[in-house]
Amino acid sequence: MRTSLSILAISAGLAIGGQAIAAQTISDPTGDFASGYVGPHQADLDVTSFSVDWIAASSSFLLKSTMAGAIDTSLPGFYAIGVNTGTGPNSFASIGLGGVRFNQVIAVQKAGTATVSGNSLPSGAVTISGDLLSVLVPLSLLPSTGFAPEQYGFNIWPRSGAGGTEVISDFAPDNATLAAAVPEPATWATMLAGFGVLGLALRRRRPATATA
Repeated sequence: MRTSLSILAISAGLAIGGQAIAAQTISDPTGDFASGYVGPHQADLDVTSFSVDWIAASSSFLLKSTMAGAIDTSLPGFYAIGVNTGTGPNSFASIGLGGVRFNQVIAVQKAGTATVSGNSLPSGAVTISGDLLSVLVPLSLLPSTGFAPEQYGFNIWPRSGAGGTEVISDFAPDNATLAAAVPEPATWATMLAGFGVLGLALRRRRPATATA
């Protein structure tokens, strides 16, 4: 019985450690350039979708965003991704977007390079293909200030150049942050079932009989 219980305990542990992860994704309307934006209305500065995927196995975040048109390196602009790792003291409350809170910024260039608050991402971390932008960011460059990785909040805002809010073309989500991925419902069901089996086995254990 002791061996069987150990196997059950290990199985329950594997269910937790190997849980499936579902990317969190939002869609953003085409052509919804930010009010107050004074830059060019380029398709590659108009976000149509944004997703965040926490990859526990590699302790990294995979961020993906689709634009309304192919990303064109001959045109101006770059992409800022704000991250709230817990404190999130900064926001865009001055333009009515107090829900966009962040304390770190990932700056992604159209040429395929990126920095996280001044630290360069490894070569190959940025992939640009047509209208799709993807960025792989290690957790080590985004240390927590209170949140678990799954709770981190993200928002992408393309910019036509350096400057203030007047050169930010779009926000996705519009007035919020997108949380990193959470376990899929099927995974939670598997975990609960595993613990149920373990609990049943424990209840069936009989205390050892004392011998003289």
